[in-house]
Amino acid sequence: MAGRATALLKLHQPGNPVILPTVWDAWSARLATGAGFVALTVGSHPLADSIGKPDGEGMSFEDVLTRVAQITAAVSEIGGIPVSVDVESGYGLPAARLIEGLLSVGAVGLNIEDTVHSEGNRLRSSGEHAELVGALRTAADAAGVHVVVNARTDVFLRGEGDQSDRVGLAVARLTEAAAAGADVLYPVGRHAPETLRRLTAELPLPVNAIALPDQDDPASFGPLGVGRISFGPYLQSALAGRATEILARWA
Repeated sequence: MAGRATALLKLHQPGNPVILPTVWDAWSARLATGAGFVALTVGSHPLADSIGKPDGEGMSFEDVLTRVAQITAAVSEIGGIPVSVDVESGYGLPAARLIEGLLSVGAVGLNIEDTVHSEGNRLRSSGEHAELVGALRTAADAAGVHVVVNARTDVFLRGEGDQSDRVGLAVARLTEAAAAGADVLYPVGRHAPETLRRLTAELPLPVNAIALPDQDDPASFGPLGVGRISFGPYLQSALAGRATEILARWA
């Protein structure tokens, strides 16, 4: 587990981004690893969809662990495939429980966001979010595994502050999370190239960008300084669109 976590961390290279296909079950995980990808991330939105529950912590942490255990088991025959997991805002659980649970099912990374779904979708203060990131880092250190912490901010999704100040707001929040022990920074949202270039230039750690797997040019992110690419719900959505076309021929 420790080696897998270290390997995942080393894959994050600004300008030469690691692509982590966002998977949600054993089938999608095998599909991605069969295509040659060397690491995966489990997205909360597609995972929730796959079990008939809403995103935004409509499922429980136990739901997540059950599915992640199936995913890690499905790719175990390949050996050493690091898996990261979107744990939304933490399901109201202590950091130590989140780390213990993820490690128990073979995951070595996590996304943690600053929208608190269990408390009316309020936005954590930057200090509160950094404190949670720090607690996750402390718990991982105590477990002896450098779990890769991807600190996410939702300021773009939520439209926080004035548009002219939003990049600065995201940079300030994520810089605080970096100082608390994050490894990767995730200003989630679809950004114009100039915005993404500014974010990667001003943030002190590798930046996670979200991509549309059926539309974006994979080569376009490296020159912008991105260190990690994931698909959020968009891979599942693209596959659903194609499946709908096929099924419509028979309906």
